[in-house]
Amino acid sequence: MVALPPLVEPAAELTQEEVQRYSRHLIIPDVGMDGQKRLKNAKVLIIGAGGLGSPALLYLAAAGVGTLGIIDFDTVDESNLQRQVIHGQSDIGKSKAQSAKESIAEVNPLINVVTHDVRLDNDNVLEIFSQYDLILDGTDNFATRYLVNDAAVLLGKPYVWGSIFRFEGQVSVFWEKHGPNYRDLYPVPPPPGMVPSCAEGGVLGVLCASIGSIMVTEAIKLITGIGEPLIGRLMVYDALEMSYKTLKLRKDPEGQPIEKLIDYDAFCGDLTPEAAEAVSGSTISVQTLKEWLDERERGERDFELIDVREPVEREINNIPGSILLSKGDFQNGSALGQLPQDKQVVLYCKVGGRSAEVLALVHGAGLKDAVHVGGGVAAWVSQIDPSQAAY
Repeated sequence: MVALPPLVEPAAELTQEEVQRYSRHLIIPDVGMDGQKRLKNAKVLIIGAGGLGSPALLYLAAAGVGTLGIIDFDTVDESNLQRQVIHGQSDIGKSKAQSAKESIAEVNPLINVVTHDVRLDNDNVLEIFSQYDLILDGTDNFATRYLVNDAAVLLGKPYVWGSIFRFEGQVSVFWEKHGPNYRDLYPVPPPPGMVPSCAEGGVLGVLCASIGSIMVTEAIKLITGIGEPLIGRLMVYDALEMSYKTLKLRKDPEGQPIEKLIDYDAFCGDLTPEAAEAVSGSTISVQTLKEWLDERERGERDFELIDVREPVEREINNIPGSILLSKGDFQNGSALGQLPQDKQVVLYCKVGGRSAEVLALVHGAGLKDAVHVGGGVAAWVSQIDPSQAAY
């Protein structure tokens, strides 16, 4: 077993109220008074008060971590409540950071909560990270994951990383001076559009609790210096099989040293170069689409409106007058033969990313007048037809 010294020095003392509150910790020999004092003295930053951040924040607060930082610039949406248990119905529209702070106060009023209601970026990441002993990263986009990793490496900070998608989750601990970092696991991001986000592919709500609780367990182990942290190991959880697998991670011998922050949006790429070229001059707004649909209804315009999402997404909402041909069918070529040759093709997805990738394929098949809808059905629901459900 790899033993590491405790990350945090113990606080001077526990109050009588704290002794009573944390008594179940204090009677565990491996934690005890010393470990609880270390938790009290710890400063932990959680990136995102969302699916993974919700259980992590609640359990870190309950455990007595003295200072919790929250980075989140988003607001609470109704679709969050299926998994983001730190928020409630009355919090819809409220800042997630503020909503989380209020919930933490109900769990443990002894905790100092610091909110950072900002988007994490190159300009603020080093300054914010420097205020904390440990970082927990539960974000769901690759640009932020690489930013967190590189900033942690530059500052010598350990961080706990978690990821979820549908029924599967992953957790590891990255700490450059003791083992591999995130780039050793994923040297480069996947091609744009290859891996859907949770917003596109979905996630079983309770999976957040499973992975978030493991992240907190790792944080407690690091702070108190007990057990064997997941440094150099990747834990993979499959909820359907109810199985846990642990894979060994090693430093990439060909990995380049991290010496500075980079342009992470460009590194990860929101769109492939082909898609970026395709959408240039071939993007219409939802307002234009509404005009076109009205003209088609009057017989003044003819086009095929194609939804490239998955069938289960279409059951939630859709743009009336469209047909379904999923992105995967375009990628394997089966959908290309179903495209009309005598009329214009208009593509849409949830927010525009997948339809941009399909647009590149359609242009490559010779339908150069094809266009896609910027903002997708999300923009349609918010700007044209709010009677439909968002997701």
